[in-house]
Amino acid sequence: MNRGIQKLPGGFGRLWTAQTASSLGDGVTHAALPLLALTLTRDPMALAVVTAAGTVPWLLFGVLGGALVDRWDRRRTMWVVDMARAVLLGLAAAAAVLDVLSIPLLAAVAFLLGLGGLFFDTAATAYLPDLLHRDPALLERANSRLRGAQTAMSGFAGPPLGSALLALGRAFPLVADAVSFLVSAVLVRSLPAVPRPAPDARESLLRQARAGASYVFRDRLLLGLALRPAVGNIAFLAVETVLALFAHERLGIDTYGFGLLLTAEATGGLLGAGIASFLGRRLGTGTALTCTAAVEGIAILGLASAPNPYVAGLALAVCGAGMGATMVLGPSLRQAIVPAHLMGRVASTSRMLAMCAAPFGAFLGGWLADAHGVRTPLYAAGALLLTMTAVTASMTGNRRVEAALRAAAPDPVPGDRDQDDREREAASGRS
Repeated sequence: MNRGIQKLPGGFGRLWTAQTASSLGDGVTHAALPLLALTLTRDPMALAVVTAAGTVPWLLFGVLGGALVDRWDRRRTMWVVDMARAVLLGLAAAAAVLDVLSIPLLAAVAFLLGLGGLFFDTAATAYLPDLLHRDPALLERANSRLRGAQTAMSGFAGPPLGSALLALGRAFPLVADAVSFLVSAVLVRSLPAVPRPAPDARESLLRQARAGASYVFRDRLLLGLALRPAVGNIAFLAVETVLALFAHERLGIDTYGFGLLLTAEATGGLLGAGIASFLGRRLGTGTALTCTAAVEGIAILGLASAPNPYVAGLALAVCGAGMGATMVLGPSLRQAIVPAHLMGRVASTSRMLAMCAAPFGAFLGGWLADAHGVRTPLYAAGALLLTMTAVTASMTGNRRVEAALRAAAPDPVPGDRDQDDREREAASGRS
């Protein structure tokens, strides 16, 4: 009981501030890079290359990146990567000032930013459980705050700020993001060092990467946790691919209204992240994960049948809430049960599965809309989410979760065991 009311350590506050600043910069760049590309070309394929370049590192180096993070000092990895990204964006800003920006240069910047994100996100995921001593309750609270800040900064504040800065000049959003990475690097550099078990450096990097991936696929709980975002990405990308067209043709929503529709989803995401810990305590983490996944599927079916923009906005808000809670509970559980020396590889394997699934969802959504109408991808996505929920429910049930948490809990130190024995003896004497 007391564990749930423990305070988060001071180091977490610095990590939260660092990631909040970085998320704001990410939101700025997320809006500015496509707009920068648009000032250079109207070729849809060229624009798609810039957009897709940031996801390629996860597809090419996801598992290997996790193996490297498990070899390296995680705190140092984070601040060095942030410094490198700040320098990269500074160079890109200089190119904008000198009027030598090009589509290949923007694609290269997007690719390198994505590569930096791979290493930073994996290292941060592996560092947090060490900072919080793998306490499940603290991990849920910490991930709730991190997820909420990320949604607020990259989903609400960053994109309009990026567009506004771009109106001042092409270099301004790039400089703003560079500053955000500098702030993050300084804060991360001041975080406390945490001990970590180092893997055997004599073992090849490829063998270590394979060991991390096989660890996920052999464990039914971890596999269930990995399948949900992977299958979810297929469903959500199928929806995202046709959402603008659906909103325009079926709901009569204009460009401004479409932005409000997306804001409804982000608002739901903030709410879901905020109540995730409460749901985990009341229902158990396993049941909560099953319920949030079911809510996502039902909400997408509600979106598909929405008769007007208001119902569609409510459905997207409910779906966002389910997603926000899921993205707090799932990673928190993974961080609590995975051994420290495998954390980077397990996290990157799960993320890579989700990233690889996304293109299939985009293709599925486009094909279904072309062949059967614009509502069909939404119905298919809802059905897919509910099917995934049913398949993974037993894999991530409360009993399996509780058994994994017990197995991962550290043995009490001798002093604590002696104290427990004395307390039991005193209780027996009183009875």
